[in-house]
Amino acid sequence: MVRGRICSLLVRDVRFPTSLGGHGSDAMHTDPDYSAAYVVLETDAEDGLKGYGITFTLGKGTEVVVCAVNALAHHVLNKDLSDIVGDFRGFYRQLTSDGQLRWIGPEKGVVHLATAAILNAVWDLWAKQEGKPLWKLLVDMDPRTLLSCIDFRYITDVLTEEEAYEILQKGQVGKKEREGQMLMHGYPAYTTSCAWLGYSDDTLKQLCTEALKAGWTRFKVKVGADLQDDVRRCRLIRNMIGPEKTLMMDANQRWDVPEAVKWMSKLAEFKPLWIEEPTSPDDILGHATISKALAPLGIGVATGEQCHNRVIFKQLLQAKALQFLQIDSCRLGSVNENLSVLLMAKKFEIPVCPHAGGVGLCELVQHLIIFDFISVSASLQNRMCEYVDHLHEHFRYPVIIKKASYMPPKDAGYSTEMKEESVKKHQYPDGEVWKKLLAAQEN
Repeated sequence: MVRGRICSLLVRDVRFPTSLGGHGSDAMHTDPDYSAAYVVLETDAEDGLKGYGITFTLGKGTEVVVCAVNALAHHVLNKDLSDIVGDFRGFYRQLTSDGQLRWIGPEKGVVHLATAAILNAVWDLWAKQEGKPLWKLLVDMDPRTLLSCIDFRYITDVLTEEEAYEILQKGQVGKKEREGQMLMHGYPAYTTSCAWLGYSDDTLKQLCTEALKAGWTRFKVKVGADLQDDVRRCRLIRNMIGPEKTLMMDANQRWDVPEAVKWMSKLAEFKPLWIEEPTSPDDILGHATISKALAPLGIGVATGEQCHNRVIFKQLLQAKALQFLQIDSCRLGSVNENLSVLLMAKKFEIPVCPHAGGVGLCELVQHLIIFDFISVSASLQNRMCEYVDHLHEHFRYPVIIKKASYMPPKDAGYSTEMKEESVKKHQYPDGEVWKKLLAAQEN
């Protein structure tokens, strides 16, 4: 039973100085500080439950997202939660169609990141009130109710609500068995933690050795800054993991289209499954050109972590511009919009391999991919979810990885809640961690 009027929205700027260790570094983001705009919703319900939502950022700029959350807050405050989830499509559209804020979107950039943070908190609260982890809330939902959460505007030329309903109806077959499979074995993951671009060879070797001992079979390496260095590092990691293990590469938008094709032709000897974000995330036709050129080499194209919205995903699918689709739980407009992309990917039979890592992205996206397998795709072929071993200790319900797989969360909610002590320490600029660092910089 959904209950309560939302009486408070608090948003905080939480940052972790990951740049100090080179964690998260790639060809375009050399000094990222993993950060989050962290939203807390409270209601007047007697249960005392709160909804927690995050959107992931890289340090500077988090304050801009915080401003955007505050600018959207009036759409949420004093609303009954039952009214929101009772017409979730309408509420989603209200947030994304704010007559003035829409001008600095629409449905992209800072305003959309802020929308995701708020909606992630709403979903967390809803799942908690139902006493279910978010994936289970979605799996148990009647298909018509689920579809009523999705805004189909701008994508009906590719996926109508009726087609989506048929997909979900087909997904009912074998659903219980797939849920049992997830609970027993989990969802296959790959690791990005071994080969950040800022890591030394010794660190890379040490982390690869540890990952292999822990049972990891799928690895991703960052590339794109220097070709000779890429060749050397890819040879190093391929020799360490052996010819049978899966290797992926990620250029983080570094190249022009011809450059991407040329560069990857040189790295093809290391047998990568995919090259991720080879060029601008907005260049749909560029991705299509790269996909076509690399197909004879057996290299797929993966993208999506910086894909603005369902409309860009629609076009990437239409243009055959990607072979692996990477949703992100904070870049798109929360669960609502991710559902539409999962359904489109199913229609095109393109595997979804979510982007994760950062602050809480693993915690969030595990719910979406487990739901996708149980209710939508019904397949694990060429599918895996990214895992990055950073910052999980700051969450109340951290991810559980067993045998290189995500085990389905059992706690109610969206796994978004951070430990209050961690939030206080890392709040920018007044938290203890930042007071020390900023004082040291001044000296």
